[in-house]
Amino acid sequence: MRLHSLEITAFGPYRDHQRVDFDRLGADGLFLLHGDTGAGKTTLLDAVAFALYGTVPGARGEVKRLRCDTAEPDTVTKVVLELTVQGQRLRLERSPEYQRPKKRGDGYTTQPAKASLTWVDGAPTEQPPEGLTRIDEVGRTVQRLLGMTVDQFFQVVMLPQGEFAKFLRSDTAEREKLLEKLFGTQRFGEVERWFVDRRRERARDVEEQTQQVRELLARVSQVSGTEPEAGADEQNWLEDIEKRSVREMETAQAEHARLRREREDAETKLTERRELAQKVRRVRQANATLAEIGEQQDQHDTWRAEREAAQRAVPVLAASSAALRAEQERDKARAEVVAAAASCELDAETPLTGLRSLAGAKREEAGGLAHLIPEAQQQETDRKKLTSLAGRISADEGLETELVGQQATLPDRIGTARQQVDEAKHAEPRLEIVQARGTEVAALLRTARELPDAQKELAAATARAQQAIDAHQQARDLLQDLRARRLAGMAAELAARLSPGQPCPVCGSPEHPEPGKPIDDPVRAEDEDKAQTAEQRAATRREKAAAEAQRAQQHVENLAERLGEHTETDLAADLAELRAERDALQNTAAQLPQRTKQLAELEESTERLGEQLSEVRTRIAATRSEHATLVTTVDEREARLRDGRADFPSIADRRKHLLDIATRLEQLAAARTTRDDAEKRLAEHETALAEAATTAGFDDVAASLAAERSEERLTQLTEALAEVEERTAGARAALASAELSGVDADAEVGLERATEEAVVAREAAERTAALAHRAEQRQRDIAQLAERLRAAWAKLGPALAEHAELEALADVVNGRGQNARKMSLRAYVLAARLEEVAIAATRRLQRMSGGRYSFVHSDAAGARGTRGGLGLDVLDDYSGKVRPAKTLSGGESFLASLSLALGLADVVAAETGGALLDTLFIDEGFGTLDADTLDLVMDTLDDLRAGGRVVGLVSHVEEMRQRISVRLRVRKSRDGSTLEIRT
Repeated sequence: MRLHSLEITAFGPYRDHQRVDFDRLGADGLFLLHGDTGAGKTTLLDAVAFALYGTVPGARGEVKRLRCDTAEPDTVTKVVLELTVQGQRLRLERSPEYQRPKKRGDGYTTQPAKASLTWVDGAPTEQPPEGLTRIDEVGRTVQRLLGMTVDQFFQVVMLPQGEFAKFLRSDTAEREKLLEKLFGTQRFGEVERWFVDRRRERARDVEEQTQQVRELLARVSQVSGTEPEAGADEQNWLEDIEKRSVREMETAQAEHARLRREREDAETKLTERRELAQKVRRVRQANATLAEIGEQQDQHDTWRAEREAAQRAVPVLAASSAALRAEQERDKARAEVVAAAASCELDAETPLTGLRSLAGAKREEAGGLAHLIPEAQQQETDRKKLTSLAGRISADEGLETELVGQQATLPDRIGTARQQVDEAKHAEPRLEIVQARGTEVAALLRTARELPDAQKELAAATARAQQAIDAHQQARDLLQDLRARRLAGMAAELAARLSPGQPCPVCGSPEHPEPGKPIDDPVRAEDEDKAQTAEQRAATRREKAAAEAQRAQQHVENLAERLGEHTETDLAADLAELRAERDALQNTAAQLPQRTKQLAELEESTERLGEQLSEVRTRIAATRSEHATLVTTVDEREARLRDGRADFPSIADRRKHLLDIATRLEQLAAARTTRDDAEKRLAEHETALAEAATTAGFDDVAASLAAERSEERLTQLTEALAEVEERTAGARAALASAELSGVDADAEVGLERATEEAVVAREAAERTAALAHRAEQRQRDIAQLAERLRAAWAKLGPALAEHAELEALADVVNGRGQNARKMSLRAYVLAARLEEVAIAATRRLQRMSGGRYSFVHSDAAGARGTRGGLGLDVLDDYSGKVRPAKTLSGGESFLASLSLALGLADVVAAETGGALLDTLFIDEGFGTLDADTLDLVMDTLDDLRAGGRVVGLVSHVEEMRQRISVRLRVRKSRDGSTLEIRT
C-alpha cells in the first residue's frame, strides 16, 4: 500500500481545504510531521484511517465528532485519499455524519455519511467500471485489498503513541486481548467452546442413559419385590430374578388347573340338586292350586249365574232404550209447539187449516211490496251522490279561492326568489375570502398555543445550559488544580535527585537555594489525563447545551414575532366567527341550483295558474247543474216510497216483517204435526218393551232392568271364570306329566349344602386364577424390563468411554487436566505468534540498543496456577539476566516499544497475507532518547525505508527537524489549521 495524496476539508481543526502530496513527501523515503500541540498532526493520520475504514482510532473514534466546529454551514466535510494497493490505483472519498443548520427554517438537520471508490487506472474485472458508492461495499472492498481489519491497520501501519509501551508492560490478560484482536484467533476460542459444549452435551446424554438404567433397575426391583445386594453383580442378579419368576409362574398355573377341576365337579352336583328341587316345588304348587279352587266353588257358581242373567237382559235393554228415546222425542215436540204458539201470539191448539190460510195471506202481502225495493235502494244511492256533489262543489270553491290568492301573491314570490338566487351567486366569492382569512387566523392560533410550550422549553434549556456551565467550570477548576499539584510534584521529584555541587538539569546551576518540597497528595499523569478528558466532555456538553438554549430562544422570538399583538382568546373567537360565516356561505352557495330551479318554476306558474282557475270554475258550474236535477228526482221518488213503508223505516223492513209472521205460522203448524207423530211412536215402544221382558224370562220390566251389568263387569266375570278353569287344567296337566311322575312332594333335596360347596370351590379357583395371572404378568414384565435393561447397559458402555475421552480432550484444549503448561488452545496459538513477534522485534532492539537488549518469550504458567504462555521479558546482555520489561528506563522503554511495534507489524502483515506496506507512520516518543541512541533509531528507520518504503515520523523533538530534511508542518490559528511542506 502506497499513499499518493490526501485532501481534507472541514475535518477536525482544518477548516479550509488542505492537501498533502505523499509522493513529494516520500521522495526521500522519510519525512517528519511536526507542529504545535493541538494543531492537528494526529488528525492527519485520523483522516487517512477515516478515508480507508470510515472510523478513527482510539477514543476519538468513540466521540464521532469529526467536523470542524468553525467551518461554514455550506462547506461539506470530506476526506479524499488517493493510493495504490496491489497494483490498483484508486481514489477514496468519504464524508462523516454530522449536524448542519437547516437551509429553510430554524434548527439543525443530519447530513448523512457518504462514501465512494473510483478506479483511477481502470477497474478490475470483477468490479464495476463506474466505481462504488455504497458505504458497506466500499468498506468490504478496501478491507479485501489491504488484507487486514481496521484494528490491525491501526497497529501495523499507524504505530500509535503510547500504545506499545502499554502493551510492553501489560499483564497476560490485556496482552491476550490485543493479540487476539490482531491475529484473529477467535476461531480457536470457538474450538475450545465447541469441546466444552460437546462435553456438556455428551455428559447430559450419559446422565440420561445412566438415569434410564437406574430407573429400569428400580422397576425390576419393584416388580420382583427384591433389590440387589450392595456390591453384587447386577447382571447375575437379573438372571436369578428371571429364573425365579418362571418357577413361580409354573407353580401357580398347576395349582390353578387342579382347583378349576374341583370347581367344575361342584357346579355339576349343584345343577342336579337345583333340578330336583324345581320338580318338588312344581308338584307342591299344583296340589295347592287344586285345593284352593275347590274351596272357592260356591263363589264361582255365583259368578256364573250373574253373568247368565246379564246376558238374557240384553234384548230387554235394547227395547228399553228405544222407548226412552221415543219419550224424549215426544217431550221435545211438545216444547216446540208451545214455543211456536208463543211467537205467533196464538193458542197452541188453533186448527191447522186456519194457521196455513193466515200464513198464505201474509206472504201475498209481502210479494206486493217487492217492486218498491229497487227504488228504495236507488233512493239511497242518489242521496249519497247528492252529498258527494255538495262536497265536490265546496272543495272546488276552496280551490278557486286558493288559486286566486296565489295569483295575487305570485309577483312578490318571484321577486323574493330572484333575491335569493343573487344571494347564492355572491356567496362563493365571499367564501374564498373568509376561508383565506380563516386559514391565516388558524395558523396564528396554533402559534399562540405553541408559544407557552416553547417558553417552557426555553426555561428548561436555559437551566440545562447554566448547569452545563457550572459543571464545566468545576471540571476546569479541578483540571487546573491537578496540573498545579502535578507540577509541584514534578519539582519535588527533580529536587529529590539533586546533589550538592552537581548542576541542576533544569537551570544548570550547582547551587540549589530553594529545592521543591514533596506534596502530601501527589498527582499522576493518569489523573491529569482523566481530568482533562472530563473537562473536554464537560466543554462539549456546555457547547451543546448553549446551542440548544440559543435555538430555544430563537424559536420563542420567532413565535412572538409571528403572533404580534394577537392573543389566543381573541384569535379563538375570531376563528369561531369565521368558521360560522364559512359554514353559512357554503350552505348558501350549495343552494344556488335549487334556488335557480325554484325561480324558474315560479316564472312558469303564472300561465299555469290561469288555466287551473278556468278549469275549476267550469267544473263548479257543471257540478251545480247535476246537483239541482238530482234533487228533483229524489223528492218525487220519496213520495212513492213513503206510502209503501207505512210505519216502518223502509220498504225492506216492512216486507221482512210480513215474511217473518208467515214463517212463524208455518213453523207452528209443522210443530203440531211432529208432536202427534211422536206420541204414536211412544205408545208402540212401550208395548214392545213389555213383550221383550216376558220373552227373556223375567217377571216384569223392572226385574230385567235390574239384571243389567256393565261391559267392564261382564269382562271381569268372564276373565275370572276363565282363569279358574285355566288354573285347574294346568295343575291337573302338571301332575299327569311324565316329568313329574314319581316325584314325592315331601322329598328332602339338600340344595343348601351343594350350593355352599360350589361357592367354596369357585372362590378357591378364582383366587388361584388371580395368583396365576399375576405370576404370568410379573414374569412378562420382568422379561421385558430385563431386555430393555440389557439394551441400556449395552448402549451406556460406549457412551461412558466416549464421554471420558471427550472430557480429557476438552480439559487439555482449555488448559486443564493433563495440560502441564495450563495453556488453552487459543493461548497456545497466541504464544506462538508472540514468540514470532519477539524474534522479529529482537533484531531491531539489539541494533537500537547496541546489542544490549533482546526480547525473551516465556510460556510458563502464571502465579497460583493461572494461565501463562504470553510472558514477555527483556534479556540484559550486560548482566546476562532476564528482567521484566517494566524495569526499563524511559528511553529504553521507547526503544523496546518501537522494536516491538515494528516486529508486530511485520508478523501481522505476513500472517494476514495483506498488501505490501509501502507507507508507515510512527507517532511520538523520540524525546526520551539521547543523541547516540537516536542515531541507532534513525539507522533502523533508514532500514525501514529500504525497498521504496515511506516512513512518516510524528515528533516535537527539535533534533529530529535537523536530521530529517523533508518536513510537513502543521500551523494552528483561529481560522483553522494549515499545512506546509518543506524540503
